[in-house]
Amino acid sequence: MYRRAFKMQLFAGFEEEYKRRHAELWPELEQLLKATGISEYSIFLDPLTNSLFGVLKATDPAKLDNLPAHPVMQKWWNYMKDIMETNADNSPVQVPLEEVFYLP
Repeated sequence: MYRRAFKMQLFAGFEEEYKRRHAELWPELEQLLKATGISEYSIFLDPLTNSLFGVLKATDPAKLDNLPAHPVMQKWWNYMKDIMETNADNSPVQVPLEEVFYLP
């Protein structure tokens, strides 16, 4: 099982809105993520910096590369662009994180 970790940046003042939107995750997005082989996907918030830390497991890391082209993913990014740092294509600015320790 492949694991990926990354960080993103939430705009100040949107902490509750970010939580609300994820609490109401679209069923079609959940289905897409699971169909891509993603499991155990968590996002944590550092309230001091508004940094978001994501970690997920995936059965095939190559399948993750196909997500940006999917219309549901693009729609979600468009929905989230007003509350977090994004790229020109509305995808969240993500910084990959290097794993330095793991205790299975």
